[in-house]
Amino acid sequence: MDRCIQLARNGLGRTYPNPVVGSVIVHKDRIIGEGWHQKAGEPHAEVNAVNSVKDKNLLKSSTIYVSLEPCSHYGKTPPCSNLIIDMGIKRVVIGTIDPFSEVAGKGVKKLMDAGCEVVVGVLEEKCRELNKRFFTFHTKKRPYIILKWAQSADGFLSPLPSTGKDREPVWITNRYSKQLVHKWRAEEEAIMVGTRTAIEDNPKLNTRLWHGSDPVRIVLDRQLRVPAESFLFDNSIKTLVLCEKVSSERSSENVIFEPVDFEKDLTTQICEILWRNKIQSVIIEGGRQTLQTFIDAEKWDEARVFTGTVQFKEGTGSPKFSGKQISEENIATDTLRIYIND
Repeated sequence: MDRCIQLARNGLGRTYPNPVVGSVIVHKDRIIGEGWHQKAGEPHAEVNAVNSVKDKNLLKSSTIYVSLEPCSHYGKTPPCSNLIIDMGIKRVVIGTIDPFSEVAGKGVKKLMDAGCEVVVGVLEEKCRELNKRFFTFHTKKRPYIILKWAQSADGFLSPLPSTGKDREPVWITNRYSKQLVHKWRAEEEAIMVGTRTAIEDNPKLNTRLWHGSDPVRIVLDRQLRVPAESFLFDNSIKTLVLCEKVSSERSSENVIFEPVDFEKDLTTQICEILWRNKIQSVIIEGGRQTLQTFIDAEKWDEARVFTGTVQFKEGTGSPKFSGKQISEENIATDTLRIYIND
């Protein structure tokens, strides 16, 4: 099952709206086939694992391991549970049940009804963690929310603003941390910033430093103050603008305006919009007000916090939050700490 999880990670960021899944086929304690779900609409992990087996006669006396319950319904591809039955595989070991209503135990039932021996719950927590985005989306009806920010050694997001129209963004972290952030963007479905960040930094929010798909860009812009010539409106990437009044003049195929009532619970409305747009995960990149809004509403799952070596002495302070630290690592001169909302 550990190998299934390892294989499944190869699909991270490429399989939405499907989960990442890995599968291994074992015959007499020897791996004879393995595969993972590589892209939505393409064969699932079990199919790729079966297809990798050179001698198909061995399947009838083999065990198939899969990190997530085999599907039992027809989507863009046929049910994997049918394939397992048709190939004569009699023993199936599953990491965790699929929370998607079209599956949710139906795959296990179909296998058992066909006479397969089914074992469920092997390394279950690891398998659930692997698909935390998929599970959150289907069980909580909202995306998996990742907060991300960089702070100075003395706890500031930025120094006091300098004067002049051509103010350049102040980089707190090094180029290795910056590249890692672009890798993260390729793994998640969306990325969001607030009005001030969009205006002052004019971010592109793409994956130019990493190979992978660009996330959907989301900007909170209550009064439509972000200039039309900003990178966010260059039509290169799908962009959602959450605002008080929709601008039909600035709308396009890739720039969609979504109305939000800023006098009501903002985070609940944002989650509902992202749910409606089938977005399973989002990185909140700030600034401080946007980050703190999600923290105060308890609408976050994970926080990734970089601390650099620069000191500002005064400026915009980092968000105040309480979470369980699960990791810490040095990235050259920077320190990265990851927390979960426990």
